[in-house]
Amino acid sequence: MSNIAPIVGRLRKGLVMDLSVATGLGMGMGYYFWYGYHVPAVRRRDAYYAKLEQQRAANAHA
Repeated sequence: MSNIAPIVGRLRKGLVMDLSVATGLGMGMGYYFWYGYHVPAVRRRDAYYAKLEQQRAANAHA
């Protein structure tokens, strides 16, 4: 027998670790984008158009 350690479970453990880290980081960055950028941007846009609509309605009655 040689002194070289078998590689049997190392590939599977590495693959599971890589997939777990990639999934965790991907979901974390997705949540960061969604709630850190997208949702506030949509709220600002909706508030802008609501303000425009109120101004348009006010000008239509004047």
